[in-house]
Amino acid sequence: MNIWWAACITLAILQTSVFFTTIYLHRTLTHRGLELHPAVALLMHLELRLFTGIVPREWVAVHRKHHHFSDVEGDPHSPYLRGMWTVLFGNFLIYRKEAANVETIRKYTRDWRDDGIDRLPRAFTRFAVWGGLAIFVSLFGWTWGAAAWISHAVFYILLNSTINSVCHMVGYRNFENKATNLQWVAWLTGGEGLHNNHHQYPASARFSQRAREVDPAWPIIRLLEAAGLARVKPLPAA
Repeated sequence: MNIWWAACITLAILQTSVFFTTIYLHRTLTHRGLELHPAVALLMHLELRLFTGIVPREWVAVHRKHHHFSDVEGDPHSPYLRGMWTVLFGNFLIYRKEAANVETIRKYTRDWRDDGIDRLPRAFTRFAVWGGLAIFVSLFGWTWGAAAWISHAVFYILLNSTINSVCHMVGYRNFENKATNLQWVAWLTGGEGLHNNHHQYPASARFSQRAREVDPAWPIIRLLEAAGLARVKPLPAA
């Protein structure tokens, strides 16, 4: 396969993972800003398991704890406590440590209900990410497939760690909280770079609050809603 096609397909899979993270993990499961049709939710869950290895309940618990202790003692990944560069380049390890905390999972996901994927044997739920590697290898062969898989993982982790680090210390603020907005990060992360807005209105399914701001995931959410595949909860007044 031509290397440029391989790069384009890898980028498409990466952006799919990014959009499913913000729409499914963040706006739907964590903050309940919208509801997704079960089939759509299951598809997003499966893609994230295969290509990121994320266990949704763990992700939800860690993120809810972050909001509970936002940038104060107890925040799992505050750059004000740990340093911006530490969170930027060490966020994966910080996240894994908190996700392994049974008390965090229990306390912050009392409302959790398993779906069909959650009820599969633990071997699948823990090692499904190797299925993502198999998909890349089947598309591109062993060498380019492994390279694409590693590239996807590295860029996905860095994009998420940028939100947790840079988007708490660099950028502008519309509201009085320590998170910041960076539109260029929002373009790369499906709107997550509008982080100051999100911390002001965490239950809002739309992250943009000003005319100049663009939330790339919002048109997708509206399209799902128009198709009867999502229900958006009332938005806050800007």
